[in-house]
Amino acid sequence: MLLVAELGTRLKEARLSKGYSLDDLQEITKIQKRYLVGIEEGNYSIMPGSFYVRAFIKQYAEAVGLDAEEILETYKNELPSTPNDQVSQSMTNSPSRRKVTKGPSNKMMEAMPKIIVALFIVVIIVAIWVLWQSKNSPGTSEEVNPTPEMEYDTNVKPIDSEKDKKEQENKDAQKNDKEDTKATEETPTDEDDTDQTEEMKQTISAGTVEADGATTSYTLTGTDTMKLKIEISGPTFVGIRNQQQQEILTDTRVYNAGEVVEFDASTQNYVRIRLGNSTQAKIYINDELLTYAQQIVTQNIVINFNKEQ
Repeated sequence: MLLVAELGTRLKEARLSKGYSLDDLQEITKIQKRYLVGIEEGNYSIMPGSFYVRAFIKQYAEAVGLDAEEILETYKNELPSTPNDQVSQSMTNSPSRRKVTKGPSNKMMEAMPKIIVALFIVVIIVAIWVLWQSKNSPGTSEEVNPTPEMEYDTNVKPIDSEKDKKEQENKDAQKNDKEDTKATEETPTDEDDTDQTEEMKQTISAGTVEADGATTSYTLTGTDTMKLKIEISGPTFVGIRNQQQQEILTDTRVYNAGEVVEFDASTQNYVRIRLGNSTQAKIYINDELLTYAQQIVTQNIVINFNKEQ
């Protein structure tokens, strides 16, 4: 089968161009090595079923940066058919299929959009008419509130003598002094402003591409935490290692669209994030989106954390 050999060769060449061995690809896709060999050699008889052939080929293609849908469409005639394909084919060839003719119910369905539009127009006209009637009906004008009667403080005594006048002036002066003191106490000091301006501000440096071409290094400063969040929009491998190259993400695997990886790396001063397909993954550091310095599919993101003391 020439096309099958071409499929296996195309996948193998893509794997080698990524620099992956079969063991690397087994770690990324979680597909057993013997099945990966079977795909490259076109030997599908060792697969657990026809469904797994397509699933494994799709996952293989995505891991090496190929368009999985285009691969499956190009070689669909040479791949084992699934039970769903057989049922669809039998229904297509069945003599019991009949041409569906339009009946009264179909005519009603065709006219339904016009009926809905007509009802909508009628509702709008009725609503406008009701609003117009309510505005022009008598008795709806707002009543003018009468001016409230002036209230007098019955506790205030008239000033009948010069002595009473001086006492009243002294009371007013004491009241003003108390209000000035209270206003002074409530006025914010320059120290408060200084404290607010001295709050830490997180900074992420521009990425530096390392010599291997697949690794970009960033430096995180101005914070004492490093909380990572990776939002996945399509199948991609995610792994996180420390400075000793030990896996510190317990669930290292291929993640699918809609999944989110969250990891608190505040205790680390170095992390390396391995992305199988960076075009389908967004990295947030303390809720701030990291801008990739280079647009390549498979890359390593290294974050050097200079923690604030």
